[in-house]
Amino acid sequence: VEHLTSMLDVGKWPVFALLPPEELRLIRQACVFGSAANEALYVTVNDEVFALGTNCSGCLGLGDLQSTIEPRRIDVLCGKKIVSLSYGTGPHVVIATADGEVFAWGHNGYSQLGNGTTNHGLTPALVSTNLLSKRVTEVACGSHHTIALTTDGEVYAWGYNNSGQVGSGSTANQPTPRRVSSCLQSKVVVNIACGQLCSMAVLDNGEIYGWGYNCNGQLGLGNNGNQQTPCRIAALQGVNIIQVACGYAHTLALTDEGFVYAWGANSYGQLGTGNKSNQALPTPINTDKERMVEVAACHTSHTSAAKTQSGQVLMWGQCRGQAVASPHLTHFSSTDDVFACFATPAVTWHLLSVDGDDYLTVAQSLKKEFDSPEISDLKFLVDGKCIHVHKALLKIRCEHFRALLNETDEDAIEIHQFSYLVYRAFLEYLYTDTINLPPEDAIGLLDLATFYRETRLKRLCQETIKRGISEENAITLLSAAVKYEARDLEEFCFKFCVNHLTAVTQTQAFADMDHDLLKNFISKASRYGAFKN
Repeated sequence: VEHLTSMLDVGKWPVFALLPPEELRLIRQACVFGSAANEALYVTVNDEVFALGTNCSGCLGLGDLQSTIEPRRIDVLCGKKIVSLSYGTGPHVVIATADGEVFAWGHNGYSQLGNGTTNHGLTPALVSTNLLSKRVTEVACGSHHTIALTTDGEVYAWGYNNSGQVGSGSTANQPTPRRVSSCLQSKVVVNIACGQLCSMAVLDNGEIYGWGYNCNGQLGLGNNGNQQTPCRIAALQGVNIIQVACGYAHTLALTDEGFVYAWGANSYGQLGTGNKSNQALPTPINTDKERMVEVAACHTSHTSAAKTQSGQVLMWGQCRGQAVASPHLTHFSSTDDVFACFATPAVTWHLLSVDGDDYLTVAQSLKKEFDSPEISDLKFLVDGKCIHVHKALLKIRCEHFRALLNETDEDAIEIHQFSYLVYRAFLEYLYTDTINLPPEDAIGLLDLATFYRETRLKRLCQETIKRGISEENAITLLSAAVKYEARDLEEFCFKFCVNHLTAVTQTQAFADMDHDLLKNFISKASRYGAFKN
C-alpha cells in the first residue's frame, strides 16, 4: 500500500531532493536546519530516525563529523517518538520524546547541551540534571541556549546567558538545566519560544513573559534594556495570548480572538506594520479582519507568517532578501511553505509533521478510487478491457456524462470510437485533473476532448503534445492539430516543421502526408519564407 497518508510533502526543501521517492514516501516528521539549510533530520513511518547533510559541529548526531548525502540512521533515537524539536545556530539540536525525555547533541561551546561541559556532543545524550523526574513536552532553542517546558508548566533553561536569556538573574552561562523561577515561580506556562538571545513564555491565564536580550525591543516591555529574569508584558494586560513565535529579533503573539500582535526589530518589515521602525511595545497587525489560528517565525530569520481560520497563509518580513512590510496573501496551504520558499536560510520553524490520522483530501480520495471495482457502479468496456468508475462523479465532472447517465441506467457501457488507452486517460483526468500520456497518444485524447467539448482537457493535451514534438513526429502532430482544429497547436507544429524543414521532409510521415494538407503546408511555408535561399 502506498502511504499516501503518511507522506509528508518535503518537496519544497531542497536538501530532500537528494532522497529517492521510495524513501520520501516514508517520511512522517522532518526538520531542516543549519546556516545554509543543509542539515536535515527525519522520522519514518516505522519510527526510525535518519540524518543527512554537512554535519556541522556533529549536529546530525551520527557519532562523527562526516558529512553525508546518503541518509544515515541515528540508532539511539529510533522508536523514541519525537514530540518537539528545536535547534540553535551552532548548530545544536534538542528534542523531547513522547516519554517526556530530553536528548541533545551538536555544538556545545556554551553548555547549550546541558550536560555540564563545553565539549561538542556527537551523539544524542539524555539531558538529566533536574529533569529526571519531569516530563518535558516542548523544547525551544535560541542561538546557543535551550529552554524546556514540562507537563507541570515549569520552564527549565540552560546554555549561553550573555544577555540573561537563561533567566537566572545573572549573565553567567548555565551549564545544566535550571528552573526559571522568580516571578514564574507559581505560574503555569503552556507555550515557549526563543529568539536568538531571548526567551518567551505564555501562561495558562493568557499572560506573556519575556527575558534576555532586548536591544530591539523584542521583549515588548516598552524599553530596550536586557532582562535577566522573566518580565510580564504589561501592555497586553486584558488580552489573552495563546501562542508566541520568535524571529531573529522580533516576536509575534496570537490572541484567543485570532488577533496578532508584533514587536521588536523591524528592518525587514517583519512586524507587518507597514513600515520599518522597531517597536518596543506590542503592536496589533492589520490582517483584514480575518481570524488567525497560527503565527510562525524562526530565530534564524526575519520572516513572519500566519494562518487564517479559512486556511489561507499570510507572510511578511524578509522575503528572499527583500522587505515585505505588510501581511501579504500567499498561495500556500501551510506556514511551513513560507519558510521553505522565502526565508533566508530556508529552514523549518518547527518540526514538520503529518497528522498520523490517515486523512486524505478530497482530491486524494478520488484519485485512489479511480478504476477500483470496490464501490464502482459503472464500467466502460473498451477494446475488451474494463474501466471501473462512479456515475455520480462523472455527472459532477463532465456535461457529456451528466446528460448521458441521466438517460440510461446501464451499469456497463461499450465504447468503440476511442482506444482503451485514450478513454482510460480521459476518465482518469476526470478523477485527477491531470493527464499522463506520451504525445502521440495525447493526439487521441485531443480528439476525444474536442468531441466532448472539454476545453481544459484540450489545452492540457496541446501542452503535452508541444512538449513531446520531434523531427520524427512533427508532421503527424501537425496533421492531428489541423484535424482537431487546435489552432494554437497547429501554429506551434507548423513553426517547428519550418525550423526543421530539411529533416522533417525526409521522414516517412512527410512522404505519407495527405495531398491537400501537403499543398496547404507548402504554400504556407513559402509565405513564411521557408524556401528563400
